[in-house]
Formats: sequence, C-alpha cells, structure tokens
Amino acid sequence: MGPNIDLRDAEQVSATLEAAAESLRSAPCRVGCVHVLGDAGRLVVAGDLHDNPIHLDRIVAFAKLDNPANHLVIQELIHGDRLVNGVDLSYRVVAKVASLVLRHPGRVHPLLANHELCQMLGIGVSKGYGDGTALFRDGLDYVFGDDSDQVDAAMATFFRAMPLAVRTPRGLWCSHSIPSPETVDRFDDGIFGRAIADDDYRAPRGSAYLMVWGRGQNADEVEMLAQRWGVTTFCLGHAHSEDGAHVVTPRMAVLNSDHERGRVAEFDLAAETPSAEEIVAEAIPIQTIRAPAEGRA
Repeated sequence: MGPNIDLRDAEQVSATLEAAAESLRSAPCRVGCVHVLGDAGRLVVAGDLHDNPIHLDRIVAFAKLDNPANHLVIQELIHGDRLVNGVDLSYRVVAKVASLVLRHPGRVHPLLANHELCQMLGIGVSKGYGDGTALFRDGLDYVFGDDSDQVDAAMATFFRAMPLAVRTPRGLWCSHSIPSPETVDRFDDGIFGRAIADDDYRAPRGSAYLMVWGRGQNADEVEMLAQRWGVTTFCLGHAHSEDGAHVVTPRMAVLNSDHERGRVAEFDLAAETPSAEEIVAEAIPIQTIRAPAEGRA
C-alpha cells in the first residue's frame, strides 16, 4: 500500500497528507488542475469508494503499480456507512491513498469529488446515515484528540491538491462528474488550465463545485461537452450504479466501486478509447479480484 505509517499518529498522518499534496501539485503530468497521461501503459479507473478498505486493497492489487507504466484513478474516498463507535474513520483510507501517491508519484490520481469538497469546506453532506462531514470530524477527534485540528488541516490540503480530471491523448476523460445541463452555461472551461481558486469550490457558481456536483446529464449535453473538451468517452463516478457500471449516453459511463457489485475499468493507453457501452461490458467485478494477502493460506 505504500510507506508504513502509524494511522494513530497525528504527525505521521499529517506529514504524509501534506507531502502527497505537494506530489500531486508538482506531478509532471499536471496541467492546470488536470492530470494528462501519455499514450502508453495501462490505466485502472475506480468509481466511488466511500471507505471500503477491502475494495481499495483489491483495486490497488489489480492496478499492479509496481509496473512503472501503470496508472490508477480513484475517487470519493470518504464518508461510508462503516461507523466505529458512532464515528466515521474514513480518514484511514485517505491516508493510505496519500501513501500510494508518494510511493508511485505521478501515477496515482485521486480525483476531487463532492464529498471531499464538502469535508474540506465544513459543509454538511449525507448518504442517508447522518451528516458525513460531522461524523468524519468526530472520527478525527476520537482518534487524535487535541491534535485533530492538525490532521483536519492536512486533510484539507490534500483534498485541495486533487486534480479535477484525468485525460488521455486518445480522448478518455475521467472525473467525478461533469456539470449538470442547467449549470453548464455558467461553467468556466478555463478552470482546467489553471490552479483551482478558493471561489471555484463554492456554490452556486464555482466551477469545481459545479463539476463535482453535476447530475442529470443527457446525450445532447454530453455530446456538446465532448466536442468542446476534445473527449471521446467520459468515465465518471457520482451516480449510483446497481450493477457497478452503467451507460448514461454513448459517450458517458459511470462506475461504482463501493458496494458488493462494484466494478473497475481498465484501459490500454496505446489503444483507441472504448465507447461507454464497451467500458461497461468489460468492467471487472471487484469481488473477482484478490489482494495478495487474501490469497495466502
């Protein structure tokens, strides 16, 4: 998973998050707030994870990151339903992903999602079991006590460094979502070529906010954005997928990786980008993947 850190040590967790943030910001593949990959190697893309550490281990095993040609896109790490003593401890998954970023610089790409945006701004958000933002902060207080503010600030630094999208020369676009049809006219495409500013994260007009909260996309809007952004196929998260992957439009597929039917997609960066239908048809059930530790007798 990466360099071993003590997940109960505020100094180690904070230092890992801050170093990983700097690694994301300074990655050679970073252009503005987008990570632009090359046209060789293999890319694994996961959907929403929501504090599923078993699936994280399996996804990382499947990505085979020890091969320097391989990349991993992962998203929406926090706010699951696996509460411990009534609090959310999904900070542990974030710290593990930060360790991966440091171990494989420029090849692990955690995307900014709406739950991370809400957490870093202190805005309430729920998946039906209470305010995830408050439960996450309660988890930091539970583990770190008086040092929880330090870890909270480092978390926000890491979240702010996350790219808004990953794209490939052959037209694959990965992001948590894209703007809703009713907000796309006020979305600033220029955000992709620059650093994300504080106002970009805020409702109702911030472009990062509009990007990660987008819902209800239709074929006309997706086609328009594909032409505008030079995209062949969008591979997104954010929407629930009962079967782990589904087609929204011929150019847009959605993945989920947090539940028992969750799936991931893999791409040959040297090959033509598949259609949304092909992505869904070939997506791999996470339950069929085994992390190395699970394979031991």
